[in-house]
Amino acid sequence: MAASDPVADMLAKVQNAAKAGHEKVDVPTSKMKLEIVKILKTEGYIKNFKKVQDDDGHSIIRIFMKYDSANEPVIHGMKKISTPGRRVYSGYKDLPRVYNGYGTLIVSTSTGVTTGKKASEKMVGGELICTVW
Repeated sequence: MAASDPVADMLAKVQNAAKAGHEKVDVPTSKMKLEIVKILKTEGYIKNFKKVQDDDGHSIIRIFMKYDSANEPVIHGMKKISTPGRRVYSGYKDLPRVYNGYGTLIVSTSTGVTTGKKASEKMVGGELICTVW
């Protein structure tokens, strides 16, 4: 059995919700996921999010999906780069570009989870988590 990858599960849920035209999607909370969701909001891929308690008292992140005027999802795709079995790291000079700058790279650096652009500006590399476009 493959090692569980909660971040990949979250990306799949968000992507599926966008394709299905859902208004919102709930994912279990973790620090890493919360940071990724904050970046998705800052970069304009989602409308909003909030932390809520579900019926069992577990904390979940409720993500509100964003669509354009033609009701097409703003998120066209998400791809996990690092997996539990294969971590991918990059120095700030070698950070890949996503769709020629139209996409967003999410990187976990020593200064926290940030976008590829900001990591380059701060001159920090780190683990490549995922790309969003």
